[in-house]
Amino acid sequence: MSSSWAKAPDFADQPARRAEVQSQTVADRKRYLEDGLTPLNCHTCHSRVLVRKASSHQTSVQWTDNPAAHCPVYAELAAKGNAPGRPDSCPHLEKTIKWAVDEGVIEVR
Repeated sequence: MSSSWAKAPDFADQPARRAEVQSQTVADRKRYLEDGLTPLNCHTCHSRVLVRKASSHQTSVQWTDNPAAHCPVYAELAAKGNAPGRPDSCPHLEKTIKWAVDEGVIEVR
């Protein structure tokens, strides 16, 4: 009996299967982290982000730069440190994203 445990097998004894799994992992990573992202500039501070709407309730935002360097809301949050109750987003950016969805700039999948 082996004393190690893995969440998923590594297929070390099956090189072809291992290569297939690694290839699919790369494809999944690209699909989840890159595909469907639309560049968008905040209407208030002009910060550039990449946005994907998977549903009306789910929004993915990837910042292309440190948000505190360009967004006054995030700069203020950074100055306060990790204060409790800190919001996950900027209300100005949220309004810009809503506008982009309403105008058809961003597609809800």
